[in-house]
Amino acid sequence: MLKELFYTGMGGALLIKEELKKLEEKGKINTTDTKSFLESLKTKGENEETRIKEELKTAIREVIEELGLATTKDIEALRK
Repeated sequence: MLKELFYTGMGGALLIKEELKKLEEKGKINTTDTKSFLESLKTKGENEETRIKEELKTAIREVIEELGLATTKDIEALRK
């Protein structure tokens, strides 16, 4: 599922980039606007990646807790 989501996002970003290039060539938008928009997309993508990673970590922690699996912290406490 994550792989498909990644590929969809990348495909969408590439399509947008190609369309912006076409508009730029036709003179409908300028290079500065294009670069600014692409930078904005990149920043939003990076922020979304961070958010998704945090959500995954939280979900994994919840599953570990529900299953009653020992964590590194639990094992270290037993070693003492």
